[in-house]
Amino acid sequence: MLAYVTGGAGFVGRWLTEHLSGCGDEVVAVDVEVDVTSPAAVRESITSVQPEVVYHLAGLAHVGRSWDNPGPTFNVNAAGTLNVLEGAAACARPPRVILVSSAEVYGTAGSDPVGEDAPLRPVSPYAASKVAAEFLGLQQYLGRSLPVIRARPFNHVGPGQAPDFVVSALAKRIVETEQSGGGKVSVGNLGAERDFTDVRDVVRAYRLLAEHGEPGEAYNIGTGRAVAVRDVANRLAALAKTPVELVTDPDLVRPVDVPVFLGDARKLVAATGWSPSIGLDETLRDVLEFWRAKRVAAPPS
Repeated sequence: MLAYVTGGAGFVGRWLTEHLSGCGDEVVAVDVEVDVTSPAAVRESITSVQPEVVYHLAGLAHVGRSWDNPGPTFNVNAAGTLNVLEGAAACARPPRVILVSSAEVYGTAGSDPVGEDAPLRPVSPYAASKVAAEFLGLQQYLGRSLPVIRARPFNHVGPGQAPDFVVSALAKRIVETEQSGGGKVSVGNLGAERDFTDVRDVVRAYRLLAEHGEPGEAYNIGTGRAVAVRDVANRLAALAKTPVELVTDPDLVRPVDVPVFLGDARKLVAATGWSPSIGLDETLRDVLEFWRAKRVAAPPS
């Protein structure tokens, strides 16, 4: 398949591009060179490629920062998605569009796995921008028959993720602490429970949806198992090369933090046969090794 990937230089974009290439796909990945908030630039870029599938990953993904920057978050995530959809619709043969949303659209939830039929109740500006993006995709499908498939990944983690997200942030702090001989590591809310999936499994799901997903539908991507952030932090600390102590920092606690959040991915499994193949312990080891390699490669200060 000829694939067009927005956000190709980002954490997930790099893993997706590698996976697609490994599957034999021809990949055109764009990032800062194409501003998704520019309708003309996006349209020209997509129509010049005439892809068979568009993977739309570009966006502002930090939930916490969206509280301070709701306008830019909405502009990039919602208006940017509209521009990508319009560019896809302008192709001679409109491609399938894998519109990457987020499980954050569900908002607060109970302890049971969340299915795709759950109401959308965003509790952050980021989540609201993703709801808007999804409905733009649904409108393009219903009104234009553009084959849009919405993906709702739960927490995905892995080597290369920015330290703005809980697992990567914890791993980075632990590596910094172990390389200074051990000591205290700042942490946020350790009581929250999340459905963690390795990014390498997530990008496999995206390609499988491009092949087998039903246009107009939304699909959760997750393991269906919730793991407490405390458990993740303890597992990372146990893998440290020196003793570390986890200490709560109030500044790292979000204004709104859902206690338990996990997904029901049976719809994805039924449509594609997908299942996660990388366990959490392997992911955590790989994330630690990523930050160790970064620390070794960094020039002395």
